[in-house]
Amino acid sequence: MKTKNLFKQAFQFKETNCTIIADGESAINTAASSIKHHRKQLEKYIQTHPKFLYSLQPVPADKGPRIVRLMAEASEKANVGPMAAVAGVLADLAVEDMALAGSEVAVVENGGEVSAFSNQPIDIALSAGDSPLSKQIGFRLEKFPIGVATSSGLFSHALSFGEAEAVTVFAVNAGVADAAATAVGNLIKGDDCREAVERGIKEALGIEGVRGVFILYKGIVGTAGQVPQLIRVST
Repeated sequence: MKTKNLFKQAFQFKETNCTIIADGESAINTAASSIKHHRKQLEKYIQTHPKFLYSLQPVPADKGPRIVRLMAEASEKANVGPMAAVAGVLADLAVEDMALAGSEVAVVENGGEVSAFSNQPIDIALSAGDSPLSKQIGFRLEKFPIGVATSSGLFSHALSFGEAEAVTVFAVNAGVADAAATAVGNLIKGDDCREAVERGIKEALGIEGVRGVFILYKGIVGTAGQVPQLIRVST
């Protein structure tokens, strides 16, 4: 199948930093509007439900706006705080809106978490800070929709209690991937690197909605489940 020319644009709104890829310029605007809308709804909800912002445990939210409910569902599956899923859920909602508007290629990368729906393969790079593999290898996404998220205990700005260079989770959506990557990343620590990686793999595959996992810890690489084709990334 011949690939289409794609549009790519960076987008920032407050702390949200995204890269949006689509098969039409109008879809870029759709994604940006979606992110603004849902982020504003989340901020309004947090004003009256501050626990949702600070909790490191799941928080029920049956009556909140859709972004809140999706974050709560993802965090419940991974047994982490709801904010662990915020970047992924924002990306999922934007991709959903792009698809509803007619896009056949809709990819949103939000702070390293990726939500993608596409009729052609999409390549993404692994970002793991100062690791020799960072931005040298990546994954070719070919089965959609898919969510991808990476957690790092060494290089990420996000909260992690682990020490892995990278825990990359592939899931049914980016919200689940985001929450799961945080949960698994928290477990990757200690001197027995292989045992830590095995522990992380077991945890990942036990989370509903997770399809596969890639873990990089002190030079040890572990993969399990449905991990997309590994590729070399040209820089």
